Amino acid sequence: MSATAELETGPQEGVLARRDADGIATLTLNRPDKFNALSVALLAALQRELDAIGADRTVRVVVIAGSGKAFCAGHDLKEMRENPGREATRALFDRCAQVMLAITRIPQPVIARVHGIATAAGCQLVAACDLAIASANARFAVSGVNLGLFCSTPMVALSRNVGRKQAMEMLLTGDFIDAETAHRYGLVNRVVAAEALDDAVADLAGAIAAKSPAAVAIGKGLFYRQLEDGLDAAYAAASEAMTCNMMGEDAGAGIDAFVAKQPPPKWTGR
Repeated sequence: MSATAELETGPQEGVLARRDADGIATLTLNRPDKFNALSVALLAALQRELDAIGADRTVRVVVIAGSGKAFCAGHDLKEMRENPGREATRALFDRCAQVMLAITRIPQPVIARVHGIATAAGCQLVAACDLAIASANARFAVSGVNLGLFCSTPMVALSRNVGRKQAMEMLLTGDFIDAETAHRYGLVNRVVAAEALDDAVADLAGAIAAKSPAAVAIGKGLFYRQLEDGLDAAYAAASEAMTCNMMGEDAGAGIDAFVAKQPPPKWTGR
């Protein structure tokens, strides 16, 4: 794929845009007139790009952003009502879950660049990303309960990011929280002024992209695995991961450079 490309997704051509620069792949949800609602086509496009990025050693960091006035308003409810059968509905939620899992499973860290609203599955998308930077004007909600539809799938990612009481209050009330509250809850890493959002995302992505991709991939994979383990199993997995990391070229060269008081080497990814 070229450095700047738009995916073709049939009837909703251009629902996702990709731009690559300096080892950073930016995926922009591109349905601004629908507040970037996650249609079937958009979810499929995200899945294809995440799968491709996961196998691409030239990509060090991924940024997920939204075009227009919002980050993501969740599922496309109009589209859902046009296909109300059980099979289509289950397929949609399964597809969404696979996209969220892909974000966790690819070796590259994924940063959410959040502005405007992030609601329901859009809030889930923020929570599923490894890191998130929000504009001061961003607002977050898991608001399905207001429509008679509890946000059960967004709950999975949300409850793994914020405290139980905070998650339950958001889920049961459907109320919006502002960016500073989202930061206090642990849903986002940083809150910056709207005009500083791009620079803040670029700075964070660049700092990560400068690190050894081998070390980052090992660390990201272990981070999520050990969270589900008991303490003994977590330490065993961590010891094995560090051993594998230490056997790699990057770690050896990096440590040797440090001992010799030299700048970090050019990382090989091995």
